[in-house]
Amino acid sequence: MALVECVPNFSEGRDRQKINAITEAICSVAGATVLDVDPGADTHRTVVTFVAAPEVVVEAAFRAIAKAAELIDMRQHHGAHPRMGATDVCPLVPVEGISLAECAELARQLGERVGKELGIPVYFYEAAASRPERKNLAAVRKGEYEGLAAKLTDPQWQPDAGPAVMHATAGATVVGAREFLIAYNVTLNTRDKGLATDIAFELREKGRVARAANPTAVYSRGAVLTYQDQQFPCGNCGFVANRWPSIADHCAAHHGYDLAELLRQNDLDPQNLLGQKVYRAGLFQACKAIGWYVDTYKRAQISINLTDWRTTPPHVVLEEARRLAAERGLVVTGSEIVGLVPAEALLEAGRWYLRRQGRSAGVPAQDLLQVAVQSMGLSDVQPFELDKKVLGLPSHWQGTLAGMRLADLADEVSRDTPAPGGGSIAAACGSLGAALATMVANLAQGRPEYASQDLELQDIAQVGQQLKDQLLAAVEADTKAFETYMAARRLPAAGADQKAVRDQAMLEGLKLAVAVPLQTALASLEAMKLAQRALAAGNPASLTDAAVGAASAHAGVLGGLWNVLINLKDIKDPDYVATLRQTCATVRAQADELFASLTADVDRRLAAG
Repeated sequence: MALVECVPNFSEGRDRQKINAITEAICSVAGATVLDVDPGADTHRTVVTFVAAPEVVVEAAFRAIAKAAELIDMRQHHGAHPRMGATDVCPLVPVEGISLAECAELARQLGERVGKELGIPVYFYEAAASRPERKNLAAVRKGEYEGLAAKLTDPQWQPDAGPAVMHATAGATVVGAREFLIAYNVTLNTRDKGLATDIAFELREKGRVARAANPTAVYSRGAVLTYQDQQFPCGNCGFVANRWPSIADHCAAHHGYDLAELLRQNDLDPQNLLGQKVYRAGLFQACKAIGWYVDTYKRAQISINLTDWRTTPPHVVLEEARRLAAERGLVVTGSEIVGLVPAEALLEAGRWYLRRQGRSAGVPAQDLLQVAVQSMGLSDVQPFELDKKVLGLPSHWQGTLAGMRLADLADEVSRDTPAPGGGSIAAACGSLGAALATMVANLAQGRPEYASQDLELQDIAQVGQQLKDQLLAAVEADTKAFETYMAARRLPAAGADQKAVRDQAMLEGLKLAVAVPLQTALASLEAMKLAQRALAAGNPASLTDAAVGAASAHAGVLGGLWNVLINLKDIKDPDYVATLRQTCATVRAQADELFASLTADVDRRLAAG
């Protein structure tokens, strides 16, 4: 199923009744689900996150924008965050089963409707932008609400949709499509907005005005550098060129950035620089940042938008902010996520902090998430609730077979029902095999006597966690596959048409009932290999743990293969059946050979004492 995330930002952060009315407008559309509402009194802004199918998301967003235009009067609005309208910005983000280009087309549909039906000027940005200079939100929003009337008279800034005059109360709106953006604030132990801004300008991609050296660590206190005849200073070091091509080549070769692009980001013409300010490149790509003071927290913050978190992850920016803050005599007290954050971003942070501590990153996902929350100080200014703030949160297995207590699962299997049966138990055995291999690796990782094996042990643990979770999911999937087949068998078959539909559904059900245990067998074989690696690299005292892991995984292989073979007899597709039988034979031979070798090794080592 295709799914789109929409993250409209409304210029109202104080009146809860108005905020509720806007979110209710979204929820009035069947199929639209509000995931998060994040109001800020000081910024006077609320970020709403909702998800919906493509055919639903435009209607839900339109109703929200219409309600905001009805309730918010921009003539009375004052807040710390840049803004140009009641609905300041409304991006659509692809989540599943839809491309960025398709989201851009939906954004244009939304913008055209907002302009036509509500009379609000609309600009398109990011993937929906009508021209390159409108791609960047900051460029579109420059001048904000106060400069909007004049901006709309500029032929270069005619809106993409709607009238070329500002709406009486709602201003203008920016609509677009983008990849997932992480709105991330770093909190400082100061009320000085200027110090937060000084750090923000170091972090952000577009950088800052370059300055001469000064006796303090606060960069903004130095004298501003300018370009003069035959004097083209580098903003990032002391080099001075005598002409433009030389300084551009220097910045590319020594600092890795395109000086012309940096200047254009800061509204300068690279061909007309004499007398203009020199610019210094920021540290991080896909990073936008400003400083502000939040009275609610009585502290200043570095407000950061990460437009491509895979290029620039939040924990990397945080650690640099901590370093820059310490240089200025400041302390980062913590950080906060505004709206939602992808689970993988926090999982990556958890792994990074564990490795930094010399510990294994091959731990359960919930442990990684807790490490990230604690290390990044995400509960510093308000509680950080994983189930409300993290998109794509790894399953806790609630309500599944894998989530049962062992005694309850054993009871459920023992009842007079065909499922859960051997396929689910094969997957459970495989998952325990992977878990034991992971345990053996984690017990040895980080200990001085196994330093030479550290990278190997870390890899075993991380791969083991992935296999463990894959096989746990298969415990439930195997039962569901069997139930799909049984449901197909119960379809009516009174006439030729019904019988054809039933036969096709049964075939698809059987192939699913084959595919799931085959994946169980393959994953369990990988768990066996992992146990063998743990046996070789881990502590000899954990010998039998690795051996039991291998035996459990071997049971997972055999159980998976047997469940494939028993279902093949009912499939009337000779080529398909022959291919699967050959695959099963190959996997069985590999598993048996590996288990025999591993068993002989374990028995020999145990006999030797």
